[in-house]
Amino acid sequence: MTALVDVDLPRYEGAEVVVSAPDAGPGNWAGGASCVLVNGTFWLAYRIRRPLDSGRGVGVVVARSVDGVNFKPVAEVSRDAFGAASLERPVILPTDAGWRLYLSCATPNSKHWWIDALDADRPEQLPFGDRHLVLGGDEHWAVKDPVILRGPEGWRMWVCCHPLADRGQEDRMITRFATSADGLDWQDHGVALRGAPGRWDARGTRITAILADDPLTVLYDGRASAAENWFERTGLAREQDGSLTAVGDAPMAESSDSDRSPRRQIHSLLLCASPGPMYAGGGFSQHM
Repeated sequence: MTALVDVDLPRYEGAEVVVSAPDAGPGNWAGGASCVLVNGTFWLAYRIRRPLDSGRGVGVVVARSVDGVNFKPVAEVSRDAFGAASLERPVILPTDAGWRLYLSCATPNSKHWWIDALDADRPEQLPFGDRHLVLGGDEHWAVKDPVILRGPEGWRMWVCCHPLADRGQEDRMITRFATSADGLDWQDHGVALRGAPGRWDARGTRITAILADDPLTVLYDGRASAAENWFERTGLAREQDGSLTAVGDAPMAESSDSDRSPRRQIHSLLLCASPGPMYAGGGFSQHM
């Protein structure tokens, strides 16, 4: 892993593999994770990904750990249960009544995505929980890969949106920001982050983790061209004058292996941000 800017970030030095890829070879990986710490137990939700000709996102796994490194799966949700062609990034969070698992679902034979949620009393029961449509998308936009925080002020979401109007250009992406009182009914507040022409992230930006709240500091996936779809690198953005602005002119990190995209397996670097926590949705959150 190559880091290109000097800021407080998750570190690969001393990191341990938490969840390995399901198989060897390109297209096999476990990732898109969110993790939350509740009463001394870590709860992790992650995506199992296979190559395109083997099903892509075949399922989402919920696992628990007492040390944040050694995780035991306790539940799994299959794409077939949702009639989805693929499942992408999940988010797991506690609610007032129990637990919630957000799922990004691909509409078969299309470029459309929607977001559902499952509610249950316990994480182990989430595959059988009450199902809710959270964001349906429409003929103009696909919605997926949310990053969600819950705090005293309510629920906040940063969601990846793909424009669908131009056939063949659906890989383009921006991140929008929304708020909610209950985590199910959301109010859109507009674009939170988009790429800049001529930059390494010109084709699209997708927020993947919240590093800090004051000022708001995020990690995001970015790419320069359609050819880099599925091969995004990691950027850093920080709030300035009320808007998120990219830090530096280059990705802050990329993998030295394979296609440069740092997503093949889940590492304990989720827990190595300093100072302060990372937050749920590709990151780490603490609820005590």
